[in-house]
Amino acid sequence: MLRPGTPADAGLAPGWTTRLTDGVRALPHGRDPWCAGAVVLAGRGPVVAVEEATGWAVRYRAHDPATDRGVPLPRDAWEPMRPTTVFDLASVSKLFTALVALQHVERGALTLDEEVRATLPAFAPGITVRHLLTHTSGLRPELPLYEHRGRERQLALLWEHAAAPDDRPGSGPRYSDLNLLTLQLLLERRTGRGLATLVRDGLTAPLGLHSTAYGPLAPQGVAATEDQRRPWAKADRGMVRGEVHDENAWALGGVAGHAGLFSTAQDLAVLARTLLNGGAYGAVRVLRPETVAALLDPPGLGFAVDQPYFMGELAGRGAAGHCGFTGTSLVLDRATDTFLVLLATTVHPRRRTAGSAPRAAAATCLARAVAGWDGVRGG
Repeated sequence: MLRPGTPADAGLAPGWTTRLTDGVRALPHGRDPWCAGAVVLAGRGPVVAVEEATGWAVRYRAHDPATDRGVPLPRDAWEPMRPTTVFDLASVSKLFTALVALQHVERGALTLDEEVRATLPAFAPGITVRHLLTHTSGLRPELPLYEHRGRERQLALLWEHAAAPDDRPGSGPRYSDLNLLTLQLLLERRTGRGLATLVRDGLTAPLGLHSTAYGPLAPQGVAATEDQRRPWAKADRGMVRGEVHDENAWALGGVAGHAGLFSTAQDLAVLARTLLNGGAYGAVRVLRPETVAALLDPPGLGFAVDQPYFMGELAGRGAAGHCGFTGTSLVLDRATDTFLVLLATTVHPRRRTAGSAPRAAAATCLARAVAGWDGVRGG
């Protein structure tokens, strides 16, 4: 199980872990800050060697479109980022949907190569559960569900597209929120239980992830996201805090297969350690080792594998994880037994093209911390 320690305790070169933390500390500052605030947590084996919070969980009350700048709250109302701050995970939520699906594959309640239409008849022939998890279903990236009120109308839009997707199943990777949303609907139809219940009973309760849950949440201790307004956003909601940022997940009630979960860096580190341990954390096992291997081996089932744009130099030997639109990311690397969680608020006070360079830079520092330590030890 995880325990705090020094870089040396974790087998990491201290110079590179210092560069990692220094880089994260700088992210909320300067003329064009990457985020309003961030939390980073990294380690190797069971040792947490880096844990740092920087910047602000809440700094702005609105975004001013005339000046294209944030309107700060009174200075005494700014809330500092803390290691325990809760973040909207955005697409990192997809990992939990994938993990729950593989739990049901283990139990024989689901198979990877069964056709989706066996449970959801509106779907075109040939689309399988595996296609959903590998983003090879042919479904488009998203649909404007947020423009429709009521679940019946929202699902009607999905069924219409699912009957005639843009591409044929298996034609190649095309990242789509609809894949994991479909997987949610399939799981709920098959089990008779909601996704929030499946995630709680299968993952968060057994692993003790007490800060991981779907919203809405009380705002205290939760990082704010966006002053969500048209034309830059897809809905007019004002400053969002404790409710899911993703407009489709919000329109669906806050629980969706592609977005909606809130969590902390500490909880995500436990999840990473569980997967690096082959599906077990302490005395608790949530997946079999062979199932974890299927999840993380290329091309990955719900997990991105070897993606340098946010994994930096950790990519290349089977690193796996996911990133999210709000500024979140999780990377774990079985080759070096390392994990990295970087949670940031890149959409506070409004969304922009922030890029993933800081995520990749943090992962590269961790990779070099391993190489530096192992090089000294090897010499």
